Amino acid sequence: KLSKQYAGTRYVTDYVGDLGQIKAQLATQKIRVGTEAPNITLKNPEGKTYSLHDLKGKVVLLDFWASWCGPCRRENPHVVDIYKKYKDQGFTVFSVSLDGLDSRGKARYKGDDAEIKKAMAGQKKRWEDAIAKDKLEWDYHVSNLQKWECPSAKQYQVNSIPRTFMIDREGKIAAMNLRGAKQIEESLLKLL
Repeated sequence: KLSKQYAGTRYVTDYVGDLGQIKAQLATQKIRVGTEAPNITLKNPEGKTYSLHDLKGKVVLLDFWASWCGPCRRENPHVVDIYKKYKDQGFTVFSVSLDGLDSRGKARYKGDDAEIKKAMAGQKKRWEDAIAKDKLEWDYHVSNLQKWECPSAKQYQVNSIPRTFMIDREGKIAAMNLRGAKQIEESLLKLL
């Protein structure tokens, strides 16, 4: 919008150029073992804000999932078992839900804000119900309820779920794509 309204002005040209450089840098960043885990700051179902970086000093399983994801729900009992076994040794789970509505989902309601709000409330309830039903007893359940448009999922290059990252006490990614209790536990024991 600025480029159209103020075409050719130095400030807008510089701004657009800077944005292009930032996008290029972000595109080349790779999430991989040994790199600093990017921070995630989102709200829990009650509206309390949690940040991943606040958990430095703990070993953290960063878990991207959703209530509608069958493989995620089948994986949850393994995560619960490991959490219960090691929570008193400095381990926790930071769950990022990809529930909600993205722009495509909202488009189905043709701009009807009341219907979008109602659908979002239903999505939030499904997320909350899944947390309760699967007995996900850790504190760190967050989402922005934007489904695949969640900036944190994009930042972590999540294109399928479940997707997990084991983060060490210094905040670095120690392992990725862990599935099943055995893989999670083996990775965790190296860090405790």
